[in-house]
Amino acid sequence: MILKNARLFDDDFAVVQADIETRGDRIVRIGHELTGAQVCDLRGCLILPGLVDIHIHGCAGADTFDGTRDSIARMAAHLVQKGVTSFCPTTMTGSAEQIATALFAVRDCMEYPPQGAAVLGAHMEGPYLSEGKKGAQRGDALRSPDFAEFLRLYHGCGGAIRLVDIAPECENAREFITRASEFCTVSAAHSEADYDTAMQSFRWGITHATHLFNAMTGLHHRQPGMVGAVFDAPDVRAELICDGLHVHPAVLRTAFRLLGEERSVVVSDSMRAAGLPDGESELGGQTVFLKNGAARLADGTLAGSTTNLLDEIRNLVRFGVPLRQAVRSATINPAAAIGRDGEIGSIREGKRADFTVVDEAFGLRLVMTRGVIAYEAPPAGFSVCGRLSP
Repeated sequence: MILKNARLFDDDFAVVQADIETRGDRIVRIGHELTGAQVCDLRGCLILPGLVDIHIHGCAGADTFDGTRDSIARMAAHLVQKGVTSFCPTTMTGSAEQIATALFAVRDCMEYPPQGAAVLGAHMEGPYLSEGKKGAQRGDALRSPDFAEFLRLYHGCGGAIRLVDIAPECENAREFITRASEFCTVSAAHSEADYDTAMQSFRWGITHATHLFNAMTGLHHRQPGMVGAVFDAPDVRAELICDGLHVHPAVLRTAFRLLGEERSVVVSDSMRAAGLPDGESELGGQTVFLKNGAARLADGTLAGSTTNLLDEIRNLVRFGVPLRQAVRSATINPAAAIGRDGEIGSIREGKRADFTVVDEAFGLRLVMTRGVIAYEAPPAGFSVCGRLSP
């Protein structure tokens, strides 16, 4: 298939005018005036690399911790309609049995992909977190880092874990970080660590920070905390929830400026109520109340979000973050965080044909996953696929 007449983000994330030829699930040519047997005219559109969400618990009434293939498949079907082409279903704090069941469902969806967004692997958030910064994680299921338990879970799901979270001040943290980092990305999360402890943990092998600012020690001019350590560590990437609720727009602008183009990662951290109307929901066995798009526990604690990556890109541009960085942060940067940037995350010959196509107003027009048009949202009067010529 030839995608013609659109602008696109090239491999350096500069916006250029070019055509794309796909064959099977791959990009085979990028150039000008390409011709082929099947042409899709995307005049007036902008082609982004497919969006990659590496921290998402649930959406559309489904949650990773349901522990079923059906729930993850429902997430995949919903996400592709929001422009997301790949994602990491994310677990919660719970028993080893609960986590293992969820990880097995993730592995099943990796081996036998459901329709919609591709499952890249699991993000294991909990149970090795701090009681003092547990946020919406279950306090009664938190425990000290246990590498033997992690290894059993990792091998039990066939190596499906791509990210594992830990509060680096916990007992056994050094051994866990040093050893687990040989298997997957290790992320600082839900932590009471001060600046020095955080910096030490980066030397042990942490290269990622989960939802920066949220559930961690903040930045103070005399106590830099975990946030200050992340800003000060050039090899650590940081997730940011960009719904304008979890982090103030002014702080987002500052964070993106300090992190630079390669270290900022946009995540949704969404829960099962994403895409549903206000009302009562659930996260990790706890009742959540959704009102005006904000998900909270009964005590007012934020319990994940109800946003999605494309809405977050729109927010960031509105908040004053450059479009180039916003797009990078939802595509190549999350892919790099889990070691998949050679396969997805940018538009380059040889990479997977995953695209999120928007119009001039940044409305979603078309989504292609693995070389197949998976979703189309035609504007009034015509259909993009209606301009598909044999």
